[in-house]
Amino acid sequence: MTKLICQRIMLKLSGEALMSETGGNIDPAIVKRLATEVKDLCDAGVEVGLVIGGGNILRGAEQAAEGLNRVTGDQMGMLATVMNALAMQDSLEFLGQPVRVMSALKINQVCEDYIRRKAVRHLEKGRVVIFAAGTGNPFFTTDTAASLRAIEIDAHLMIKATKVRGIYSADPEKVADAVFYPALTYDEALDQRLNVMDTTALVLCRDNDLPMRVMNIFEPGAIMRLMQGEDIGSLIERG
Repeated sequence: MTKLICQRIMLKLSGEALMSETGGNIDPAIVKRLATEVKDLCDAGVEVGLVIGGGNILRGAEQAAEGLNRVTGDQMGMLATVMNALAMQDSLEFLGQPVRVMSALKINQVCEDYIRRKAVRHLEKGRVVIFAAGTGNPFFTTDTAASLRAIEIDAHLMIKATKVRGIYSADPEKVADAVFYPALTYDEALDQRLNVMDTTALVLCRDNDLPMRVMNIFEPGAIMRLMQGEDIGSLIERG
């Protein structure tokens, strides 16, 4: 068996990754494909924590811009992440992968409350843990929630899943000559404002010496190849 580069990871997915091309909020076929990739990781011995954004359903900041109270908007966004987490849980269980959803908001009729020690125990038993409802607080993104939970569970690597190869100097879908960065320090990413994650999330990772890979989630098998040592996407480390 190929040696893995690390045992425990945090995978951050955007909510938009679950959307269908026709605009449906959650595409079951896409969820199943992503769940299959996660199960393959677990079968290889990787312990997987997962955070999914809620932007395919609702963004609190956008609602606030339209006049809704920001705290209310962010709370609605947290609930959207729970909906996505439940969809992913169902797909993983259909594939035979044990999984638990843990919410930062108390809604234990549909999922568990987040307790750090319990989350770590789930991971040690080979269960995927999906961390829902962000940090449980308004004004914090799911990027920040992913960084926080990754640090709390002692993840060895954060993986930020995107729809492009990795980190570029500009949006490669809009700027033809955008420069690809195979490796950066956190300070460089912050200084150049590359919009990899929000500032709070990057600083959390930097200050706690948690490396991050930014890569294309839509490339089949890419995460597994990364775990087996292939240089995929862009690496951000503390300088």
